[in-house]
Amino acid sequence: MEIDGLQWRKAAASNGNGACVELAPWQGEVLMRDSKDPRGPVLRFTKAEIAAWLDGAKGGEFDDLV
Repeated sequence: MEIDGLQWRKAAASNGNGACVELAPWQGEVLMRDSKDPRGPVLRFTKAEIAAWLDGAKGGEFDDLV
């Protein structure tokens, strides 16, 4: 997916070594990419999907993965 002009952003907690993902709004959805590979694959999510994931992350549902 080649889309120019997006405002990609990543968490302020990113440690600067490229070990993070970046998000960008696009046509009512949220795009996600690997910050180490900005020309690589892009995942598309609905806002509801991102909201559900954030809710789970805030609730600690994924803590065992890190």
